[in-house]
Amino acid sequence: MTDVPALAEALRAGDRRALARAITLVESARADHRAEALALISAVAGGRQALRIGLTGTPGVGKSTLIEALGLMLTAEGRRVAVLAVDPSSARSGGSILGDKTRMERLSRDPRAFVRPSPSRLAPGGVARRTREALVLVEAAGFDVAIVETVGVGQSETAVAAMTDLFVLLIAPGGGDELQGVKRGIMEAADLILVTKADGELRTAAERTRADYAGALRLLRPRPQDPPGFPKALCVSAVTGEGLAEAWVEIRRLADWRTASGHRAAARAAQAAAWFEDELRAGLMARLLADPDFARARAAAGAAVAEGREAPAEAAARVLALLDRADPADPRPAAP
Repeated sequence: MTDVPALAEALRAGDRRALARAITLVESARADHRAEALALISAVAGGRQALRIGLTGTPGVGKSTLIEALGLMLTAEGRRVAVLAVDPSSARSGGSILGDKTRMERLSRDPRAFVRPSPSRLAPGGVARRTREALVLVEAAGFDVAIVETVGVGQSETAVAAMTDLFVLLIAPGGGDELQGVKRGIMEAADLILVTKADGELRTAAERTRADYAGALRLLRPRPQDPPGFPKALCVSAVTGEGLAEAWVEIRRLADWRTASGHRAAARAAQAAAWFEDELRAGLMARLLADPDFARARAAAGAAVAEGREAPAEAAARVLALLDRADPADPRPAAP
């Protein structure tokens, strides 16, 4: 049994071990742990706010390397940096490698930093099921910057933009058709595009890629939450550090503008409402699937579909019609 008041006090004091225990608690699927997690979130929510940065990019673009370089630069300036890295879970076994602490070895050892890998558990959008709650805990622990690194498996990873203050998209230089590969949805969501590996032989290719993306961004419709010049594309190198300071200046400039204009507060309010809706949907689905009568009807309909005796849409409509009855086991026809 968790001593929630003591854990909340340690968390507010900035204890990194308490933060690790708290995140483990909120990620647990046990019913008793869930009740304790909700009590903890309620106890620590509503305090100071960190700058939340969502960061995504395809595998191999250098997300972890860039985050470590940026994190070390920020901790050297006296800031406290937390990294919530989401690792992909296997669709077959459900397991995850959780290797981000290995890839960010220096940052993991920094006393002003906290690196936490979490399994995605096949949650959509490149984030974990409890990433929002982990962000609340990170803020309660007094961190100044919270970076959420997504799984990095495709171009649908815009879910992180709905729980952070800024959304950064990493792009690798070269390839010739990389602009064609990035879909409009993620381009429209990005606040800043960073072309990575802009050093050595790739420097020229990186500059060319940056120019291509800068041109593409100018074609997008202006957004009310952005000051003039945003979104924009920059070149960075995690190896040499070139461009990192400039990227951080632009991140701060955008964050400060949104705070002063009220857009950040409005976005946080909208994110809280979306969080409520997501939790409500997940809770309703869990209760529905746990109902034994509904489970039997679902299994029978699934078998009928698999055997070709019923069309999938027809079977789904028939099972959902059970919700119109007071008793799911009642054989009478559903109300029209």
